[in-house]
Amino acid sequence: MNTIIFGATSGIGAALAKLLVADGHHVTITGRRLEKLKEIQKSNPNLYSIIQHDVTDISSSDVIFKKIINKKKTIDLIMYSSGVGEANYDLTWEKELPTLETNITGAVKIFGLAYEFFKKQGYGHLVAISSIAAVRGNRHVPAYFASKAFQKNYLESLWLKGKRSKADIIVTDIIPGFVDTAMAQGDTFWMADTHKATKQIYTAIKKKKKRAYITKRWRLVAMLLRIMPSQILLKM
Repeated sequence: MNTIIFGATSGIGAALAKLLVADGHHVTITGRRLEKLKEIQKSNPNLYSIIQHDVTDISSSDVIFKKIINKKKTIDLIMYSSGVGEANYDLTWEKELPTLETNITGAVKIFGLAYEFFKKQGYGHLVAISSIAAVRGNRHVPAYFASKAFQKNYLESLWLKGKRSKADIIVTDIIPGFVDTAMAQGDTFWMADTHKATKQIYTAIKKKKKRAYITKRWRLVAMLLRIMPSQILLKM
């Protein structure tokens, strides 16, 4: 099977790439840090392909995508694992912008390229890493939480389109809680190690789920957050 992972230099993207390669997938990994991509490729040069790419460079996404398609011809799985976000107590625009560019603009560009290619190909599976942050807002990290809510709704919209399409298009929204990666900052609870989280993600992909909470108990947190009064949320 041929797979593309956008954002695979570290964290969940890199860990999932290793699982896929171990399972026999030919995986194209992308990211801004070429040295990291090369380091990963060394572990299995026959099954890894690497392309340096910044998802915020929208014009280059078309070029990169066509380059991969021309080489691989068919693609079974496309995953979007790029994501950024940091606390922004003063709503500094310079902090908000990278989050919006990566989590919204960059993501939608890849989602659209993937969906249209799968529609033409007749089949395909799109997977994206959103977040438990999509459920409610947060006064400390507004752009990140809002961007993940955007992703959640956009992915569900693509899922609905896929169900009405003549092509066999699967869309999976992966919803992690706290995973032990560079993105996890501050005091956290229920922190999952990357290996455990990635195994659950891969299981969800193979089962072609619409959405999957990682780890599974975060489904309970999501349920509680949805019904939690705003006055309680304000104290958190």
